[in-house]
Amino acid sequence: MTISIELGLDTFGDVTAAPDGGLLPHAQVIRDVVAQAELADAVGLDFFGVGEHHRADFAVSSPETLLAAVAGRTRRIRLGSAVTVLSSDDPVRVFQRFATLQAVSNGRAEVILGRGSFTESFPLFGYDLAQYETLFEEKLELFAALLTGGPVTWQGRTRAPLTEQRVFPSLETPLTTWIGVGGSPNSVVRAAHYDMPLMLAIIGGDPGRFRPYADLSRRAYAQAGRPVRPIGVHSPGYVAATDAAAREELFPDYKRMRDRIGAERGWPPMTREEFEQEADHGSLYVGSPETVARKIAATVRMLGLSRFQLKYSAGPLPHDRLMRGIELYGIRVAPLVRALLA
Repeated sequence: MTISIELGLDTFGDVTAAPDGGLLPHAQVIRDVVAQAELADAVGLDFFGVGEHHRADFAVSSPETLLAAVAGRTRRIRLGSAVTVLSSDDPVRVFQRFATLQAVSNGRAEVILGRGSFTESFPLFGYDLAQYETLFEEKLELFAALLTGGPVTWQGRTRAPLTEQRVFPSLETPLTTWIGVGGSPNSVVRAAHYDMPLMLAIIGGDPGRFRPYADLSRRAYAQAGRPVRPIGVHSPGYVAATDAAAREELFPDYKRMRDRIGAERGWPPMTREEFEQEADHGSLYVGSPETVARKIAATVRMLGLSRFQLKYSAGPLPHDRLMRGIELYGIRVAPLVRALLA
């Protein structure tokens, strides 16, 4: 049986290395991300996602604005967030921004809604982390109501109520809305409750450990009496000409990123052995086109996926290497994955 799969790319706009060994300014990184998205479209990929962060090591804090620029310079690729931190934003404004992106892209916009594994946006926008769960639950409820297109009446504890409120611009075509999940069964069931596809963020360990979440999602849709919606996966990786080249090129910058974040969260520094373990048996898709394709195809079959999104940027990994990796992913990895799944 042939499995149909969409293949995409994600980036958080990691601040990359300059030719002199320093770091590029945020403005240049943002312009480089636009160029990376253009290339992803040119090599035939299905999706390009940009994540939202509010910290010095990631340049993108407004994915919709960047994606609107990309929309004017691409033709077919779908464009979305990866992820939008709904908990610390206003659902009405999120809807309006993505409805605008949907219009300027001629229906190519998507949004992946999540609670966010980074919490800098909460104090920045004046939200209490003690309300972490409540904020997401209530705002998702309101966002789902906005997607229906009619006047909205809603009341909760985290924002002002709405009564028969119209919100503009109106959607010309439906806005694909995913729920991003990092490992919570409740979030998996929540996606089915709102009839939204599920995006699993698998950033470490054996991807097979997420099989129960994929199975739970399908059971939840069946119990709700709805057709099963797509399941996608977002995982990190890097493609180069050979396995050895990919690992040698990626490791130093991947370690810098991992150790920087790990220092904030109490993780020990990453060893080369841990990196190799993730590359061999975990959720790091690094290697030659053939190696990466085989690993993606195995994950697609194991979890029953409809989409796989590779987080192709990693810390200061330079722009020229990112561009080469995107080209290899589109021209060589994508056809190989589809052939393996045929």
